[in-house]
Amino acid sequence: MPSPRHHTRSLVGDRERVLVDSGAWIALVRAADVHHAEADRLFRHAVRRRIPLVTTNLIVAEVHRFILFHIGIRPAALLLDRIGASPLLTVQYVTAAHHAAALRWLAQLSDQVITYTDAVSFAVMKAARCSAVMSFDHDFATDGFSLWQPS
Repeated sequence: MPSPRHHTRSLVGDRERVLVDSGAWIALVRAADVHHAEADRLFRHAVRRRIPLVTTNLIVAEVHRFILFHIGIRPAALLLDRIGASPLLTVQYVTAAHHAAALRWLAQLSDQVITYTDAVSFAVMKAARCSAVMSFDHDFATDGFSLWQPS
């Protein structure tokens, strides 16, 4: 069973891996977002340092839907193209094991408002050994994961 207080600080080889949550993607694309400048800084740092990024197909679906309905069809399609073309990004497709682990996370954290997508993200972070998450959602920190703040 997953431990909600487990801090994932492990490295893969000598490089950290960072999960990118939907809020970071949305803030990057949406100039009016309160977190836009910070998201831009984080993504630029990741690219400059060639830090491997991970996201899930559920996160991509959330972001696509948000961009589609709040910004438009073309920006939503462009987002999918850019995600697919990024050499630093791995889109992790949710497996039955991720689903089962997410259900355990939700049961263990049943007193908190945690989405299924976030619970899957917790499972993926643990399985992919992500050292931190690029997010503005403090659910990740509350549940024991580190928000990525590069120096």
